[in-house]
Amino acid sequence: MAYLSIPNVKIKGVAAAVPTNVKEIKDLSFYTPNDAAKTIAITHVERTRIVGNGLCCSDLCYEAADRLLNELSWNRDEVDAIIYVALSRDYLTPATAGLLQYRLGISKECYAIDVPLACSGYVYGLSVVSSLISTGGIRKALLLVGETTSFLQSPLDKTLWPLHGDAGTATALEYDENSECIQMHLATDGSRGESIMNRDGGQRYPVTRDSLESREYEPGVIRNQMQSKMDGMNVFSFSVKDPPASMRNLCEHFHIDMQSIDYLLLHQANHYMDEKIGKKLNIPAEKIPYSMMQYGNTSSASIPMTMVVGVGKELEQKKVLTLMCGFGAGLSWGSALVTLDHIKCLDLIEVPCYEKT
Repeated sequence: MAYLSIPNVKIKGVAAAVPTNVKEIKDLSFYTPNDAAKTIAITHVERTRIVGNGLCCSDLCYEAADRLLNELSWNRDEVDAIIYVALSRDYLTPATAGLLQYRLGISKECYAIDVPLACSGYVYGLSVVSSLISTGGIRKALLLVGETTSFLQSPLDKTLWPLHGDAGTATALEYDENSECIQMHLATDGSRGESIMNRDGGQRYPVTRDSLESREYEPGVIRNQMQSKMDGMNVFSFSVKDPPASMRNLCEHFHIDMQSIDYLLLHQANHYMDEKIGKKLNIPAEKIPYSMMQYGNTSSASIPMTMVVGVGKELEQKKVLTLMCGFGAGLSWGSALVTLDHIKCLDLIEVPCYEKT
């Protein structure tokens, strides 16, 4: 099994950015007022944020990273690595991480790669950047994690469009021999890859005219083959089984009493699902913060988003043990035990939307 224990890495700060455009669930055209109220009651998602035509995921990550670097007073020439985790890339090539290196004014002597993962992306990205830092060759790094799902989904799909929002985040990490190990469990099941998929647009199914033709798959579900589809029942069954098992196995493997954690930081899939996971692990509700009510499911950004808007002040004021878990498309999931020691946690950044000229 994929267990990791990574020494010498400390998280110094986290920031998150969202667009100013608000999507109110109660105003969506495919809902009656009664249907909207039912969706909000189950998911607890009341509204989300979505970008306009001129704003990319990388723009949100840039704003978060730029502000965080300034707040930490980091010399940008000392940043040795940028890991960009998102499905939302600026271009097919070059890698978005390299473009962000230039925009942020970071030295050319910088390791920069993209990691194309969705909801499990923050934990996986943390595994990549922490492994790089742990040996001491890289001293400071940025983990930039976000998604603009509004580009990937159909606004006429009532199963997905109401739940998701756009966000970009930045986490600053550095080499520290006195830090406590980051401990992880990571897992993948590609046999269930079709459970969440954007079928067309890759080499397996290149874009054709047919790719762009919208079809009604069931009442209230209209999308084309470029847009996301999800097998809701399969994903729910996976989410309440495999991620809790991962977290339980992680704690048992490293001899950690799960009840000793201060916060359970879950991917913000929906409230009903996360609540069920918490109960399955016997974690008190007050230890499970949320960000989905106002910002929805922000995919790979949801864990750092929750750190910022859910427990930001607490993370600045004290040392805490967190248990993180991201899970989703792949199917892919990962859990991490991470000690956060008085980290810098910036207020949420709002980025104005604009149109391309």
